[in-house]
Amino acid sequence: MMMGFDLGHSSSDSTYSSKLLATCLIGGVVMGVSVLGFYLAFPPPRPLSWRRKKKPIRVYMDGCFDMMHYGHCNALRQARALGDQLVVGVVSDAEIIANKGPPVTPLNERMIMVSAVKWVDEVIPDAPYAITEDFMKKLFDEYNIDYIIHGDDPCILPDGTDAYALAKKAGRYKQIKRTEGVSSTDIVGRMLLCVRERSVSDSHNHSSLQRQFSHGHSQKFEDGGSGSGTRISHFLPTSRRIVQFSNGKGPGPDARIVYIDGAFDLFHAGHVEILKLARELGDFLLVGIHTDQTVSAHRGAHRPIMNLHERSLSVLACRYVDEVIIGAPWEVSKDTITTFNISLVVHGTVAEYNNYPKGKDDPYAIPISMGICKQLESPLDITTTTIIKRIVSNHEAYQKRNEKKAKSEQSYYENKAFVSDD
Repeated sequence: MMMGFDLGHSSSDSTYSSKLLATCLIGGVVMGVSVLGFYLAFPPPRPLSWRRKKKPIRVYMDGCFDMMHYGHCNALRQARALGDQLVVGVVSDAEIIANKGPPVTPLNERMIMVSAVKWVDEVIPDAPYAITEDFMKKLFDEYNIDYIIHGDDPCILPDGTDAYALAKKAGRYKQIKRTEGVSSTDIVGRMLLCVRERSVSDSHNHSSLQRQFSHGHSQKFEDGGSGSGTRISHFLPTSRRIVQFSNGKGPGPDARIVYIDGAFDLFHAGHVEILKLARELGDFLLVGIHTDQTVSAHRGAHRPIMNLHERSLSVLACRYVDEVIIGAPWEVSKDTITTFNISLVVHGTVAEYNNYPKGKDDPYAIPISMGICKQLESPLDITTTTIIKRIVSNHEAYQKRNEKKAKSEQSYYENKAFVSDD
C-alpha cells in the first residue's frame, strides 16, 4: 500500500515539475530578452579606457608683439599654462597705427616671431586691437576658444573703454601677471635715449650709457628728469625664470649637436630664421650668447640694447633652440667644441660683424681647421642695426608714441599688486 501510494505521488510530482520547469524556462527567456533590450537602450558607462578623449581647453591671447621680447614670451608661457592649446592673435599694422602709433616691425615679421615661440600652437593674423562682439563670437564658434587671456596691466582703448570688457562680461576672461622690467615702449625708449644723448655731445661717456642700457634703466628717468616719456624699469633676473624658459632636456648619446653664436640683441625675425635653418642640420641646437662686454667691444659702446639675461631668455623661448650658453666666448675654442660635443659650427651670411680677420684671429679658426664650420645663407636681410635705423629714421613719431604711453606705464607701477606668474 505504502509502495503504491509513493509511486502514484511521484508521477503527479513529475508532471508538476515539468510544467514548472517549462514555465521557468519561458520566463527566463522573456526576462533575458527584456534585460538585453534594456541594456541596449541604456548601456552602462564604459570603463575609463573606453571613454572619449577629453576636449582640450583652448585659450586665446592677442597682442601687437612689436619688437618681440622675453616679456611677450613670458606672457605666452603663462597663457599656455591656463589651457591645453594656445591660439595667438597678432594685431594688424593698421590697427596698431590707429591705436598706438606706427609699429617698428611689420606684420610679416611679427608673425614669424610669434610662430617661433615654443608655447604657441596656432596664430591668427590681422587680429583686431579690441575684442568686438563679432570677433569674440568667431573665437568661440570657429576657433573653439574657451578663455581669453590678458595681463594684469589695463588695456584702454582711445575712447577710454576696456578692450576686454566683453570677454569679462561673458565670464570667459582670465588674467596673467605682466612681466616686470621690459616692454616694447621701454626698448624704444632705450634707443631714443641713445639717439638723444649722442646728438647732445660726441664726447658723452658712451661706456656709462651702455651700462645703463645693459641694466635696463636710465639715471634721468629714475631721478624724474625729462626723457623720451618712458619709465625704464629694472629687469630682475632669477634662476626660476631661466628654468621656466628652459627645455630641461639634454642631447641624446648619439645626437648631432649644432652650435651657433652671436649677440642676439633685439631678438628679431632674422635671428629666428637663421636658428630654424641651423636646427634642421642636426638633432640638438646649442646657442652661444656673447657677454655685454664682448658685444660692446665689437659693436660699439651703445650696444647691446638688451642685457645678457634678457637676450638669453628671448633665445630660450624660441622653439628651434634646445640650450644656450649664457656668456659664450667670442672665439669658438677646441675646449668648447669638446666640452659640448659639438658636431657642426654654423653662422649666417647676414650679421652685424662679418669681416673676420683671416687666420688665428678669426673666431671660427678652430672649427674651420677641424672641417666642422659652415656658413649658412641667411633667409632675411635683417640685423639689430636694421631695427635701430627704423627707430632713428622715424624717431619723432616714436617719441610721441612713448610720451602717450608714459601715463599708463606710470599708473601701472604706482597701483600694481602682486599676481602669481606660476
